[in-house]
Amino acid sequence: MSDSVYITVGIPFYNAEKYLEDAICSVIAQTHKKWELILLNDGSNDKSLDIAVKYSLVDKRIRVISDGVNKKLPNRLNQIIQESNYDFIARMDADDLMSNDRLEKQLKILKNNKEIDFVTTGCLTIGKDNELTGVSEGRDYQMSAANILEGVTNILHASLLARKNWYIRNQYNETIVQAEDFDLWLQAAKNNDLNYIVIKDPLYWYRVVENVTIEKIVNGYNAQIEIINNNYDGVIFYISKYKIIKKFKIKKVIVKSLDTMGLLKILLKRRSNRYNKEQLDYYNDHFTKIQSVRVQG
Repeated sequence: MSDSVYITVGIPFYNAEKYLEDAICSVIAQTHKKWELILLNDGSNDKSLDIAVKYSLVDKRIRVISDGVNKKLPNRLNQIIQESNYDFIARMDADDLMSNDRLEKQLKILKNNKEIDFVTTGCLTIGKDNELTGVSEGRDYQMSAANILEGVTNILHASLLARKNWYIRNQYNETIVQAEDFDLWLQAAKNNDLNYIVIKDPLYWYRVVENVTIEKIVNGYNAQIEIINNNYDGVIFYISKYKIIKKFKIKKVIVKSLDTMGLLKILLKRRSNRYNKEQLDYYNDHFTKIQSVRVQG
């Protein structure tokens, strides 16, 4: 790839020693080589920071920022925007992976569509031992504020590649944790500033098994309910708001019941479809490349 455009990749991390190295290698293995990687420590007390520093010492494109404080994800995402040196910013979570050509394909779309502010992708789902567990292809349509309030989204937050100037106009509400992306899409849509494309291809690999916990699900639903209550006026009617919130409350009851019965894993299966042999071969080929750039020691 000879493209001269640089991208800032931001990975905030908190106690991610089990998966952070592979996430870093996932960036190093990209076909698009013009990038800086900001590894932003959110007060980890495991070996995550040591891993980040190890890679920064062998690759000058990698920068580690650590202040020893746990400020939570929305704060750190805003910090990455402030620290970024380039006009395109890519999101990634510390326990996930991505295909080798993710940045190349997303950047091409942004360059060819000047009116578009960001690009997201479909995803593969992976398990705790990097095994492929499913696939969820991206669906390309534009959400309205009313769509977002209903709680159904086609945007995979962690796969975002956005123009920096859009991020400057649309920063995260640092008081909202667990639903910061839901609020971001909603506020942007209300301001007529939500213009994006979703790539069907599963370029991002989401570690669902580590992210689906009863605490995260319930806290996420509670945060969404609060956001809906604070933002429905002028977007949807009160009766619609009432129905949407009732739906979220029912979801909370369901997930709590599943958790009590030890069946929360059912939600994992519902989040993705069965993968085929072609997708498995694709995953294995790209994962082999990721593993090949690991630093020894």
